[in-house]
Amino acid sequence: MHQYRTHNCNGLRAEDINQEVRLSGWVHRKRDHGGLLFIDLRDHFGLTQLVFDPDSSAFQEAEKVRNESVITINGKVVQRSDDTINKALPTGKIEVYVDTLEVIGSSDDIPLPVFGEPDYPEEIRLKYRFLDLRRETLHKNIILRSEIINFIRSKMIENDFLEIQTPIMTASSPEGARDYLVPSRVHQGKFYALPQAPQQFKQLLMTSGFDKYFQIAPCFRDEDARADRSPGEFYQLDIEMSFVNQEDIFESVEPLLRDVFEKFSENMAVNKKFPRISYAESIQKYGTDKPDLRVEIELDDITEVFVDSGFKIFADQISKNEKIKVWAIPSKTGGSRAFCDKMNKWAIEEGQPGLGYIFFKDGKGSGPIAKNIGDEKTELIKNKFSLDDGDSIFFVCGIPNNFLDFISRARVKIGNELELIKKDSFEFCWIVDFPMFEYNEELKKIDFSHNPFSMPQGGLESLENMDPLKIKAFQYDIVCNGVELSSGAIRNHRQDILLKAFEIAGYNIDEIKKRFGAMYDAFGYGAPPHGGIAPGIDRIVMLIAGVENIREVIAFPMNQQAQDLMMNAPSEISSDQLKEIGIKIIEKKE
Repeated sequence: MHQYRTHNCNGLRAEDINQEVRLSGWVHRKRDHGGLLFIDLRDHFGLTQLVFDPDSSAFQEAEKVRNESVITINGKVVQRSDDTINKALPTGKIEVYVDTLEVIGSSDDIPLPVFGEPDYPEEIRLKYRFLDLRRETLHKNIILRSEIINFIRSKMIENDFLEIQTPIMTASSPEGARDYLVPSRVHQGKFYALPQAPQQFKQLLMTSGFDKYFQIAPCFRDEDARADRSPGEFYQLDIEMSFVNQEDIFESVEPLLRDVFEKFSENMAVNKKFPRISYAESIQKYGTDKPDLRVEIELDDITEVFVDSGFKIFADQISKNEKIKVWAIPSKTGGSRAFCDKMNKWAIEEGQPGLGYIFFKDGKGSGPIAKNIGDEKTELIKNKFSLDDGDSIFFVCGIPNNFLDFISRARVKIGNELELIKKDSFEFCWIVDFPMFEYNEELKKIDFSHNPFSMPQGGLESLENMDPLKIKAFQYDIVCNGVELSSGAIRNHRQDILLKAFEIAGYNIDEIKKRFGAMYDAFGYGAPPHGGIAPGIDRIVMLIAGVENIREVIAFPMNQQAQDLMMNAPSEISSDQLKEIGIKIIEKKE
């Protein structure tokens, strides 16, 4: 018989009755029922109920053993009585009468309960993550993550992609976030950077003659945490392909994501064709380039209705500044003063001056706005949005760039409140035609708006002859339920286009060669047209698992302050270590 187990704790069934078995695992829960003592024994695979008779030599040990101690038992499999069968457990028809018990790993009093999974402060959960990971839900999430990654890897290999690992220590690059820097001991005063993404390396692989590359790639960015973004590090499915256009990328990635979500999601529909939505259209209809298409509400610009209207709060702003616009949020079934006041109150709590509205009843519009703009304009709004009695419409006034974040959240909030959302589905879309450049108000210069290595639509001709702020790029995002899973692009593969694009963003040729020398050189030796994308593994698992915080699908995440509470990182290092790498810590002055 094996030293620790003949079966795992999910392995015994009715056909094993009368067998002598050995099991090992954690004491999940203890119960005393009129003399008999019961222990639910847990391992990675599941639970088995153990029974200790007072006459058994193991009974006294069982009384003393603490929850979460690791034990090994020997015993006999018996059938449960009909009234004690647990249909929720695969092992629910049997139990094991224990003859001997050995404690092979005793537990102190635990700071975090494993049984029952009550809500617990995140600080405790992260400090004792090894205990938190024993809890059923989180444990299943990590198993799910592994299964998803294995499935993705098999699909990529099946589709002739080659898995290649790229360096972890490299040079700093302008990916859009701060780098994590690693000082060099050998080359004092110089630093490596942890890669924000394998962007340059995967492009260089295409110039090296490889055709289809992928990697489950670790990426490192010194940026703040969000519910859908872990600080410090994350993993992405990094993909690059040669001799492709934008549609080729879509045709490769779309079936993969559909297969992943259909295989691992229970009772959730996945849209069969991912719509292509231009960046400009997405901003106009949804107020964001990450639209949640489950919400059946589309925004629209309705400024003209309020020009010289009786609603002076809007009309005066419009007359003084041509950048001021009024956007509307139609709200089917939201036609009550109580609901409109509720949304207005929410807007104020969000730091807004309010949320104007009209609601419709008895064939006409009601509320301060309807009263001030008059019946004709109210009717025009009603017809434009196909509204009826029992419906309402909300308005936001200002410079769109300043209110986009709010109005996009208001759209989703209203959709959820009124149940105008398809909750049992994954709604994917492609966002395309991103602007190549944007104006950086802080630096007062033109800057890249997305990936600097993208191919501009129109190529070199557009860079030389068009207003940079009107140039679109072959850039695209894949979005699901309001979560951006990835950005991607058809890459620039020519030296002349690379130089011109970076020149527009304020880089000279010497700086380009210094920062991107390998890429510049490679493009001079025959580079194929190529492109790629990199869906986030953490976000994919988060969506499929149905959790709202990305830390619930990462085994050992940091907290929101980018600290590892379990390993006490970041931590101070010794003066000898600092001396060895030629670094002196200077205390920050208050």
